[in-house]
Amino acid sequence: MNIDWLIVGAGFSGCVLAEQIATRLDEKVLIVEKRDHLGGNAYDCYDENGVLVHLYGPHLFHTNSKKIWDYLSKFTEWKIYHHHAQSVIDGKSVPVPFNLNTLYRLFPQGYASRMEEKLIEQFGFGNKVPILKLLEDSDGDIQQLAEYIYKKVFYGYTTKQWGMDPKELDASVTGRVPIHISRDDRYFQDKYQGIPMQGYTQMFRNMINHPNIKLLLNTDYKELGDYFKNSKKIYTGPIDAYFDYSFGELPYRSLEFHSVHHPDQDTFQPTAQVNYPNDYDFTRITEYKKITSQKIKGTTTVFEYPCPYSPQKNDPYYPIPKKENHELFQKYQSEAQKLKGQVWFVGRLAEYKYYNMDQVVARAHHVFEKEIVQYKQNGSSRKRLT
Repeated sequence: MNIDWLIVGAGFSGCVLAEQIATRLDEKVLIVEKRDHLGGNAYDCYDENGVLVHLYGPHLFHTNSKKIWDYLSKFTEWKIYHHHAQSVIDGKSVPVPFNLNTLYRLFPQGYASRMEEKLIEQFGFGNKVPILKLLEDSDGDIQQLAEYIYKKVFYGYTTKQWGMDPKELDASVTGRVPIHISRDDRYFQDKYQGIPMQGYTQMFRNMINHPNIKLLLNTDYKELGDYFKNSKKIYTGPIDAYFDYSFGELPYRSLEFHSVHHPDQDTFQPTAQVNYPNDYDFTRITEYKKITSQKIKGTTTVFEYPCPYSPQKNDPYYPIPKKENHELFQKYQSEAQKLKGQVWFVGRLAEYKYYNMDQVVARAHHVFEKEIVQYKQNGSSRKRLT
């Protein structure tokens, strides 16, 4: 087989780059995937009861980028879907992220009204405020409310999710959990929100349905040896694994999913996602029929348990945002720089960075436009000169 590019990993990064190279450069691509399916962690499938589930946790597409939305729309129609989630706080299911509706569900009317007035006066209606900013506020009432939110909504969930005290993590973690000074109960406020009409897996199949693209599943790229040594390579797996953990393992958090089917229930919980920050060992329960609107008897729920990551035993999901981990990653990145022009490292695992789905699509496009196309142009220039 003659190929121009070997792409390791059939997730968003690998499939988007394969499609761009195949269609825009008219070059041949082989995607090699270690798992038995394409789509990476966005893979969805029907469980044994016929319910469409996201095998690696809920994936809800949202973006403010028309460019990204239009690009993916070439490969799928969309089911418009605005995600709503609740969290069990003091025995009550309330909207999250924490907003003014949550305030009124948890506190007496008089207190909630007074705090709503203070929050709007201090921060403005419609704004999002990081929990740490609320904690540092000079107003004693706002600070007291912030302490309640931190303890009841943020602390327990974060401790379970990361396996450590939130204070040990980078400040970016707390920055991802703002308080919404509004009555918008949606989990995301992006301009474009939805899920692929026929599922993510079908979207990926459509994306790589090109005569220049071949897909090889159930294969570790290292098994190929030097067979494709002259091909250019895009690597989307864990960067420490690529370099055989020469500087040590980069820490990740992993997840375990416990699926429960309810044959005699058509609905299980009030929203697609219910979080349990303070009770039980799991962090959330997802009911997928509420996302897909699938018409089928019974319903399936998936309980999500965070756990430590161990290579060869489970999958890496979340890079752990700590200073020492970033410093370790920098050592691997320095090694990757030495391979510039031979290997491109792209994606959450290869860059040890958390990306939303739209962000990883944008990143793949950036690498193609600014690095791969430029590389090809420079190569053509050198050929002309010689």
